[in-house]
Amino acid sequence: MINKVVTGPPAALEGLADGMTLMLGGFGLCGIPENAIQEILRLGVKDLTCISNNAGVDDFGIGRLLQTRQVRKMIASYVGENAEFERQLLSGELEVDLIPQGTLAERIRAGGAGIPAFYTPAGYGTEVGEGKESREFGTKMYLLETGLTADFAFVKAWKGDTAGNLVYKGTARNFNPMMATAGKITVAEVEELVPAGALDPNQIHTPGIFVQRIFEGKNYEKRIEQRTVRAAAE
Repeated sequence: MINKVVTGPPAALEGLADGMTLMLGGFGLCGIPENAIQEILRLGVKDLTCISNNAGVDDFGIGRLLQTRQVRKMIASYVGENAEFERQLLSGELEVDLIPQGTLAERIRAGGAGIPAFYTPAGYGTEVGEGKESREFGTKMYLLETGLTADFAFVKAWKGDTAGNLVYKGTARNFNPMMATAGKITVAEVEELVPAGALDPNQIHTPGIFVQRIFEGKNYEKRIEQRTVRAAAE
């Protein structure tokens, strides 16, 4: 029986080196690979290109890697909640490729599917389209966008089995499934690790064929990025 389990983050990140391109799942702080990010921080690897929807917040998620200057370039769709990310972008300290969110998702999916490029109307006529090939289909203009891949893809799942099959929970699913297909080495950290065969095949979101290493994570904070509550009744 295939067994892809490793003992923890140090073994899961073996081979990670300066200058590599990483994909990190999550949306805001939801579904981020907390244990993997902490290990990247500990290893101190630098000059990284990170592909993620956003960069967490100042003191959590990828935001921690920005604080330690381990990230050379961000490929993302949203700056929003991270003041340090915004500061480094505006000061020119950080290379940033901002991509429309749907285009980012499709570029990752395409990379994982072995599709080198595709056309999309998103961004045509804006700064997003500068320097890119365009083509008219019907009466509409489209931009040529390339697929994205990475040396490592780090994803977070709710449950996984020893063969690498993954199940995500709710909105924590977000970018994780497509990133899992697009890494040369895909590392999955899960909240619960079960024996192969214990997961209902009909509920599996990422087949184990895409995962090279899996481990059961610990001490998840699962921070809430923006807490919104109703005003107290008078």
